[in-house]
Amino acid sequence: MALLSGTNALAQNPLGRFGNIGGGGGGGKGDSLQHRKEDTITINFRYLDSSRYEKLDSSIYDLGNKIPRPNSWINLGNFGTAAKSLVFNPRMMSGWDPGLHSYDLYLFTVDETRFFHTTKPYTEMGYMLASRAEQYIDIFHTQNVRPNFNFAFEYRLINAPGSFQNQNSNHNDYRFNTWYQSKNKRYQNFFILVASHLNASENGGITDPKDLDSTQYSNQNTLPVYFGQNLVQATNNPFNSLVTTGMKYNQATFLMRQQYDLGQKDSIVTDSSVIPLFYPRLRMEHTIAYSTYNYIFKDYYTPGVYNLDTIYYAHNLGMNYVGGADTVIRQDIWHNLSNDFSVYTFPDAHNPHDFLKLGATLELLKGKFDTSRLVSRVLNTSHQVSDQNVFAHAEYRNKTRNQKWDIEAYGRLYLNGLDAGDYNGYISLRRLISRNLGYFQAGFENSNRTPGFVFDRASSFNIDTTAKKQNFLKENTTHVFASIDVPQHQLSLTGSYYLLSNYAYFTKYYQEKQEGTLFNILQITLRKQFTLYRHWKWRTLTTIQQATGSSPVHVPLIVSNNQIGYDGNFGFHNLNISFGTELRYISSYKADGYAPVTDQFYTQSSVLSQKLPDINLYLHLRIRSFTAYVQAENINAIAFKPRGFGWYNNNFVAPGYPEPALIIRVGIFWGFIN
Repeated sequence: MALLSGTNALAQNPLGRFGNIGGGGGGGKGDSLQHRKEDTITINFRYLDSSRYEKLDSSIYDLGNKIPRPNSWINLGNFGTAAKSLVFNPRMMSGWDPGLHSYDLYLFTVDETRFFHTTKPYTEMGYMLASRAEQYIDIFHTQNVRPNFNFAFEYRLINAPGSFQNQNSNHNDYRFNTWYQSKNKRYQNFFILVASHLNASENGGITDPKDLDSTQYSNQNTLPVYFGQNLVQATNNPFNSLVTTGMKYNQATFLMRQQYDLGQKDSIVTDSSVIPLFYPRLRMEHTIAYSTYNYIFKDYYTPGVYNLDTIYYAHNLGMNYVGGADTVIRQDIWHNLSNDFSVYTFPDAHNPHDFLKLGATLELLKGKFDTSRLVSRVLNTSHQVSDQNVFAHAEYRNKTRNQKWDIEAYGRLYLNGLDAGDYNGYISLRRLISRNLGYFQAGFENSNRTPGFVFDRASSFNIDTTAKKQNFLKENTTHVFASIDVPQHQLSLTGSYYLLSNYAYFTKYYQEKQEGTLFNILQITLRKQFTLYRHWKWRTLTTIQQATGSSPVHVPLIVSNNQIGYDGNFGFHNLNISFGTELRYISSYKADGYAPVTDQFYTQSSVLSQKLPDINLYLHLRIRSFTAYVQAENINAIAFKPRGFGWYNNNFVAPGYPEPALIIRVGIFWGFIN
């Protein structure tokens, strides 16, 4: 469990959630990247759709800052398997959506790409090893080839054999990006190439939860499962991505953005040099992006070794196969080519955070859908669709120079094409009240969006033939929120209210539904750090949420993550150490089930989850640029009966999907100045 961490940005639109928000030309940071001391480095970064510079996070208490495992999310029992958030957070981005998101947590995306300025080449390498030879590798490097040209590269590997049969995962993510700014500050070029190859075996869950208490299965890796029973395919080889039964996600995005500014030149004269400055008044921007998405579920029949579980397919999915000797393949392939042209105006020449942007985007979409059943009977269906979207977007941002007001507003409207009539709008106002009282923010958001394409019968992942084909209406979601953030007291309090209509979802494994009546969800989230005694701290991130009306959404009333421990250095100047215990409490609720064949979490009302708090012990330390993490996870799985002492009191995250028992995790991360 990673405490107090945010989620990765999960957006299918390669141009980003906020459209193409501009950055200001600003004042010559590239020219100051010289004449530093040998053993020091100045490094900062910004995101594509922001001009604000940020620093690398050096905190050590949160393992979620290093690995993609947010505290408010659950996976299906193994690092790298399908995952979802326990805190309700609906998709509000309008426009094209393939509808397959169970593995989004592990993807590299355009939105999270960082563009750096650094005085020296910088490399960070991370390696983590856990029980059952789980491995995590992260390699990152960035450097300024010239003061006005930077590149960065990152590679991430997740290889986890898993604690249960046929649940191994093997993910490889790659990212390469560059940032160039001309010497006269008028021209900028951003380039991004991201690719993710995700492979995860699926076992359909264990067949009987009572088997956890059986002496016959003292090794939980032998528990009977629905898919891949007795298949020996888990491997300790981090570069082996064998998946006989399971999901594959292959995604890649190429993006290039060019900006040219018209404005006012200036300079700073020092004793030794003249630093040119440029203040934009008008900016022209072009962004081209090409993305590919390949989603595959496959269940291979292996003669003499593995037959399909025909009972599971027939009983749960309504798919009748003969003799278990079929091979099942479901595949959706998408290509998205988008071109955007935008114009910015900067009312205040000396404030690049104050701008208005207008733009338009053309998307060219092509999809191919394959459904194959082979071996005993051959039934192949394949078809394609080609379509387009045209949408206009507008943006206004103003971070006042006195840093007291922060205004954000954007809107997008689909004028023509596959998702014509979709829109989403957002407005937020943030105000610094005082240093003691902190910041107050309030905002409003509304979206009208076409449900994900998986609800269209054309998708190979839509297998619902039990009812008459539905013409799904557009989902409409309203979100009203307010927050108080008091950094001085390490306190944040947020309230959110969602009002939803025409909510599309799946039930009974694969049956598609749309909730026509209005329902709402109220959330209150508290983030706070308390000092118990000197260096002893209690950090909590607690969300209380309640759905009302005829809601098809089931959420736990309370999701509470707590960390109680010591933060200090024991008098050693270069040492930072954090140790203690983490507790995650999830109140009992009707947890969504998971259907591997459709790659969907579905609503169910028959199984009530019963959970003890998840308990971890942790020891994290940092010595200069070296960081180490040691965790003993799922201490709560300890049991003394009915079969004596052991680790078999597993919590369940979904029907049929238990969390693993005790896991020991050890990781090191080291930053190098080259």
